Amino acid sequence: MRDVWEYLSEDEWDTALGLLEELGDIEPLPLSFWEILATAAEQMRLDRSAAWCHWRSYETRNGIIRADLTLRPASEAQRQTSFDGAGVLRPMWNIGNRTPSGEPGLNIARLWAEFIPFLEPGGRSSVRLAPLDPMKWQHLRPGHVITMHADRSVAGTAVILEIHRPQTPRGQ
Repeated sequence: MRDVWEYLSEDEWDTALGLLEELGDIEPLPLSFWEILATAAEQMRLDRSAAWCHWRSYETRNGIIRADLTLRPASEAQRQTSFDGAGVLRPMWNIGNRTPSGEPGLNIARLWAEFIPFLEPGGRSSVRLAPLDPMKWQHLRPGHVITMHADRSVAGTAVILEIHRPQTPRGQ
């Protein structure tokens, strides 16, 4: 915290914000922390930081799903270009659920690529997933293999690395 105050006193607001964002990797932080940090990032027009803080707010309410994603190469996939890894893409996922007729059910989850700004066809990255309906993802465990779809064709394969259930009651 001393470093944060030092950067604030030197008007290095964006660096101080980055240090505060990193606190969430040390221990779970309350929803209000992430919401206030998101507001601060928005006021400083730090769009990626604001998006990350909103993402962490979602994870505080709904839990964390991390996976190792490998995309199919452009020669084998629908997607021919890289995509923004900051939670913009909302692909469908085959996570083992079935439709009433027995067909594979595809579930939507936003994707955040960790440590890289863009993910290219054929690329590999650890990712975080934010399901549209988290309850449908409750059965997943580390080691499960799921597939990402841009349409009905497979766009990539992910291995679940870790799952953390929400630390606080939903909505707080």
